[in-house]
Amino acid sequence: MKEIWTTMASMMGVWAFCQSLLHTVFPPELRFASLKFFYRLLNWFSSYCYYDITEIDGVNTNELYNAVQLYLSSSASIIGTRLSLTRGLNSSTITYGLSNNDRLVDTYNGATVEWEHVVSQRQSQTFSWRPLPEEKRGFTLRVNKKNRQVVLGSYLDFVMEKANEIRRKNQDRLLYTNSRGGSLDSRGHPWESVPFKHPSTFDTLAMDPVKKAEIMADLLDFANGESFYQRTGRAWKRGYLLYGPPGTGKSSMIAAMANYLGYDIYDLELTEVNTNSELRKLLMKTSSKSIIVIEDIDCSINLTNRNNNNGGGSANSGGRKNNHDAASPAPPGANGEEVGSTITLSGLLNFTDGLWSCCGSERIFVFTTNHIEKLDRALLRSGRMDMHINMSYCSFPAFKILLKNYLGYEETDLEKQVLEELEGVIDEAEMTPADISEVLIKNRRDNKKAVQELLEALKRRAEKNRSKKLLESNRNEVEDEEQEKRALDIPKEGSDHLLESCNNCEEEEEEDDEKIH
Repeated sequence: MKEIWTTMASMMGVWAFCQSLLHTVFPPELRFASLKFFYRLLNWFSSYCYYDITEIDGVNTNELYNAVQLYLSSSASIIGTRLSLTRGLNSSTITYGLSNNDRLVDTYNGATVEWEHVVSQRQSQTFSWRPLPEEKRGFTLRVNKKNRQVVLGSYLDFVMEKANEIRRKNQDRLLYTNSRGGSLDSRGHPWESVPFKHPSTFDTLAMDPVKKAEIMADLLDFANGESFYQRTGRAWKRGYLLYGPPGTGKSSMIAAMANYLGYDIYDLELTEVNTNSELRKLLMKTSSKSIIVIEDIDCSINLTNRNNNNGGGSANSGGRKNNHDAASPAPPGANGEEVGSTITLSGLLNFTDGLWSCCGSERIFVFTTNHIEKLDRALLRSGRMDMHINMSYCSFPAFKILLKNYLGYEETDLEKQVLEELEGVIDEAEMTPADISEVLIKNRRDNKKAVQELLEALKRRAEKNRSKKLLESNRNEVEDEEQEKRALDIPKEGSDHLLESCNNCEEEEEEDDEKIH
């Protein structure tokens, strides 16, 4: 044992002597040049190339680093053995990532790449206006040289796109509203936001499944249609008009659209907008992948149909017409409009379909109204409101969705006789999904009672509607009969008047003859 320790000590002495000799013979500059040449020689014979992506680029945060971190989280959660977990602001989900100095292999279009998360201690820094983190973080991308063009050409763009999708999916959606009187918040934005937590989806939406599938397909075609809109030269936007009686699910439809596409919602309150210029500024401050909503647009400002005004002299007919076939409405204060608001129909049309409407991309405009006949035709044409969705009374297919949502009932859970009675009376009852939902919510602890009370309510409403229609029919018949009588009396009165006029003429002629004689 003593001989072993003696031998090791001798070897360490020889190593120290050789090291001191090397430092004496070869100065640091020569050693550095030799190592540099050695690394170049290795790279020349190596079949791989390396790319470093640092967390901080100078004094700014490297967006590519954050994108890579998010992108790798989708793969790390599946094949990773040691992961770091994070949860971002306004997010309800946990993001997985690579731990320090771990590696992950990815494949893209047949090319295999390797990512390594490199973490090292940063050297002590002197005074700086922006102190840097103590750890120096970054990713090293190892790529085969023959796949270099593929990686640099499209792979990194693919990573950025996937990262944006993951970020939007993980981040909770926001509901925005415009500030009162156009005022700005602490960040200088005219929109105020809160987290959007509405649970409505197309699965729970009470609507005919065929119509629902059509709307979902249209939304999906829009979201995936960037290349189509660029090829056809159209702005990447689409308009939807939801119309129908109150309580038919227009607001739930908007929430389902937002949850389906993962878009934020901008609820625009027109009564708080004073001028067309302010309306354009609000549009400029909206983000892409968003839904801009104006609810009850027929009640917001004076946008009534100009064809319905007496003699064509509407409040909108006095101004100039532009290429949108629209003119300015009445001056502020007319027709009950708030004094000080000068927003016009022309301004709203330019907001939805003018040059300013394409200052962003992938945006949806949704207008709702209870009375579509009150809206000006210029607002309804394609290009502004591309798809008109009639939110009507509850149909039998929509009714089955409500039974499943509130009572957990499938179609087979109800007796055939009860099901037939419900199907036979629901269309005639003309009840909205909101009315039916209220009956089901009130009796949700007793399913049989809920179905029975709902059936009785539908029958009462159907009977009431039948009586109302019969009364209107009788009233129309009476009015028709009275019109026919008046039409028959008019010729008779005319003939009596003509006979009386003739008699008067004859008497006058006789008097004239007597005077002559």
